[in-house]
Amino acid sequence: MHEPTARVRRAERSSIRVMYDLAESTDRDLVRLEVGEPDFDTPEHVIDAAAAAAKDGATHYTPNAGTPECREAISDAMAADYGVEHDPDEIVVTVGGMEALHLATLSVVEPGEDVLFPGPAWPNYENQALLADGHPVEVPMPAETGYGLDANRLIAEMGADTAAVVLTTPSNPTGQVFDPEAIRAVVEAAADCGAYVIADEVYARLTYDRDPRGIAALTGHPEHVLTVGSCSKTYAMTGWRLGWLAGDRTVTDEVVKIHESTTACASSVAQNAAIAALTGPEEPFEEMYEAFKERRDYVVERIAGIEGLSAPRPDGAFYAFLDPDGVTDSLAFAKYLLGEHGVVLAPGSGFGGIAAGVAARSP
Repeated sequence: MHEPTARVRRAERSSIRVMYDLAESTDRDLVRLEVGEPDFDTPEHVIDAAAAAAKDGATHYTPNAGTPECREAISDAMAADYGVEHDPDEIVVTVGGMEALHLATLSVVEPGEDVLFPGPAWPNYENQALLADGHPVEVPMPAETGYGLDANRLIAEMGADTAAVVLTTPSNPTGQVFDPEAIRAVVEAAADCGAYVIADEVYARLTYDRDPRGIAALTGHPEHVLTVGSCSKTYAMTGWRLGWLAGDRTVTDEVVKIHESTTACASSVAQNAAIAALTGPEEPFEEMYEAFKERRDYVVERIAGIEGLSAPRPDGAFYAFLDPDGVTDSLAFAKYLLGEHGVVLAPGSGFGGIAAGVAARSP
C-alpha cells in the first residue's frame, strides 16, 4: 500500500493538542490553561446577526474571496484598529486565521526555500512551512530580553533562499509586542531579499501598553507584507472559523485559486457574524480587553512572588511563558501538573527548540 507522503509525515502534532487530548480524556475537574481561546462567549449581537442571516437565506456559497460586505467590513476595521489599509479587493476571507496562514505560505514559498520565524513561536509556523515543502528556520530570540525581537539575529539568517519571514505581535506564546524599529529593519531586509513578511496579527487589538499598529503600517514596503487576521481572539469567535488574508493582489489573486480548491469559501453564516462583530458595538470587546489586562497584571504580580519561577512580562495577548527552575523536560512537567494537580499547561518544547518552560493562557 502506498504510504502517506513525506510532506504530511514531516508535520507533527502540536504538544498543545497532546495536552488538550489528555485533558479531554481525564475524568476530573481541571484548570484548563493550555489552549489559546478566550473564556468569553461570542457577543449576543453577533449571534443574533448570524441567526437572522441564516433564517433570511444566507446559507449558500458566497464569492470565493468572501462577500463584498464582509471584505469591506474587514478593510474598514483593519484601517481603524491598527492602521493597515487594504482595498476590499485585496482581502480574501478564510476559514479562520489558520487557513489564511496556510494559503499565504503555499503562495509565496517554493520547495526548499526558507521560512524564518523568531522563537519561541506557535508550532503552526513550522508545520505550514513543511506542508509547502519549505524549510522552517526557527531563529531563537534572547531570553534575557524576554524574547523580544532581535532584528540583527533574524536578518543574519536571511539570504537568497529566504521566501518568507513570519512575525507575530503580540507573540504567541510570550505576549511580547515587538519594537517598531526592529520590525521595520526586518521588513526592509526581507524586501531586499525579495521575501515576504507574513504578519500574524490575530492578537493585534489585545495590546495593553501601547496603541496597536500593524506591521504593514510600520514599513515603507507594505507590498512585501501579507497580513493574517481573525475574529477568533478579538471577538471570542474561535469556533466560527472566520479569518482573512490581506496583501498585494499579485498574491491574493493567486490565493483565491487555492482557496477555491480547498474550502470554496468561508461559511456564509460566519461571514455575516463577522460583519456584526467588526461593525457593531465595542462594549463586549472592551469588557474582555479590560479583563485580560487585569489578569495579566495579576499573573505578573503572582509570578514575581514565587521563588524559582519567572516569566517575561506580556505586553499583549493572553499568555504567560513560564520558566520554572530545574525543568528540562517540559512535556513531562506538563503531564505531571495534569496528573498530580489537575492543571493543564502547554509544554514550552512545543514552541521551539529553545523553550524548556511551559505556556499558560490567562485564567
